[in-house]
Formats: sequence, C-alpha cells, structure tokens
Amino acid sequence: MLRRPRRNRKSSATRGLIRETRLSVENFVQPLFLVDGSNVKEQIPSLPVASRYSLDHAMDEINACKELGISSFMIFPAIPEELKDRTATYSWAEDNFYLKAIQTIKSQIPEVCLISDVAMDPYSSDGHDGYVEHGKILNDPTLPILQKMAVAQAQAGFDIIGPSDMMDGRVEAIRLALDDNGFDETSIMSYTAKYASAFYGPFRDALDSAPKAGDKKSYQMDPANKNEALIEAELDVQEGADFIMVKPALNYLDIIHSLKSEFETPVAAYHVSGECAMLLAAAEKGWLDLNTAMPETLLSIKRAGADVIITYFARMWAEMQG
Repeated sequence: MLRRPRRNRKSSATRGLIRETRLSVENFVQPLFLVDGSNVKEQIPSLPVASRYSLDHAMDEINACKELGISSFMIFPAIPEELKDRTATYSWAEDNFYLKAIQTIKSQIPEVCLISDVAMDPYSSDGHDGYVEHGKILNDPTLPILQKMAVAQAQAGFDIIGPSDMMDGRVEAIRLALDDNGFDETSIMSYTAKYASAFYGPFRDALDSAPKAGDKKSYQMDPANKNEALIEAELDVQEGADFIMVKPALNYLDIIHSLKSEFETPVAAYHVSGECAMLLAAAEKGWLDLNTAMPETLLSIKRAGADVIITYFARMWAEMQG
C-alpha cells in the first residue's frame, strides 16, 4: 500500500501536527442565571452543572471564569411571578434587579463581554416570547416592547443584545432603536434559527418561564426545516445582526454548517440545557465518561462551523485545560 493514513495517527505528536479543528477558551460563552437578593446559590436539579446566583455569587463565578480565560457571559434573569405582566413592563423598569446587576458587573469588571436575553417570556405573565391576545402570539405589537427592553439593556451596559424571541422583523426594530438612542456600537447576536425543541426543559426549570398555555411552535422553527434557517439568516443579516445563532446545537449541526457556509457573519451555537443534561445524566449512571464525552461534543460543534459556543460546560472545559 502506497497510502497509509494511519501513519499520521501513530502518535500524539503526529496527530497534533495535522489536527484540523481546535477549541479555544476564547470560543466559549458561559451562561449564568441571575436572581434578586444576596447570598443565593441554588443548584438547578435538572442541570446540576448550573446554579441560580444572586449578584454577589455571580460576581464570584464571573471572576473565577475570568481567571480561566473565559471573558464572555450570557446573563438570564429569573423574575418573581409577582413582577410579571402581559406587556413585560418590568423588563425596562428602573428598579429592575437584572439591569442594576449588569451596571455593577460592568463597573467592577469592565473588560468582560456581557450578552443579554431579549424576549418577553421571563417577564410575561403568559410565559410567551411575544405579546398574547386571545390566545394568539402577535408579532408586530411585540416589537415596541422588545425595543424598550433592548435599549434598557444597552443603557445598563450590555455589550451584545441577544433577541431570542423569533418575532419577524425584531432585529431591524432593535437595531433602529439602539441607533436612535446612541448605542450604535452595541452589537446584536440574533437567535436566528431557534427551533421548537424538546431540549429546553432544564432552562425553563431554571427561570420558571414555561408558557402558561399552548406552545411556542408558531414562532420557533420546525425541527424538520433546513431551508427556512437560510431564510431567517438572510433576513437577520440584512436587518443588522452582528452574529447569527443556531439553537440547539447538537441536533442541528447541519444548520450550523449551512449558515457558516452561506454567510460571512459570525455563527454562534447554543449548546442548550437539555443537551448538557443528557451528558451529565449518562455520566452519573456510568454509561460514559464525561471528561472525554464533553470535549468531544464541544469539538463537534466547532467542527460544524460555530465561531462562538454558548455552553454550560465552558468553565468545566477551561478547568480541564489546566
């Protein structure tokens, strides 16, 4: 045999010479769940690698991650039920603990990159990402609400605004609102291809944000569709998105690859709570080794084309690098 590919796999050194895909701590975003109060650190039973943090413990977590080289964080608020209403007014209220916390984080650790979540569901008494009327999620009446939310988040100090609602036209609406209010340097990471997935369960446990009635299939994407993701991406890029995101990641590696192939805009992938929980549960049962399965999983997301990987395993992966 003149060609023996195994020759290039014979040692760790030769394998390293030709390794095509490499993970870096700079690729990762660590999600954090924020609650009001102090001295709160509540592990999430369905996602034991994550916790709900009050600001003091969130600061500790951010500093610990920063020591490992992680500099980007996606922050989600867990809002008490009594502060929710049909139009999500608490999302831009002056006394919003989430916005105040961001101001504190940015004042004390200005070099970190903070990514927000823009959608009505954390603040909505209906639990949906858009405005609900007579059981229907209305697209256009939602957009002014998202604009107010995004501007308030930019004022608080978020570096990147993350619209996760999947309403049509929201990227352009938010871009215009940010620019009109002097936040032309604030970026938008659009949840471009966010699928109506079965893998969001632990996340909804963390934030208690499940819909009170119905489901999200009229605005989140059908898992059967691929071409629709290209349409959504083209629109988001035209409307001013600085990043386009695929969510979830593992069951949609083909979508990540398609978006990376078709667009020059950086592609983010959200390795969602259910995907992480599966690995944790299997490892707990002894069915696989987390220390090898987790890096392999993250490598597959990078290999598919993701420039940015949002994962609850970011800190764990960084710790494994020594």
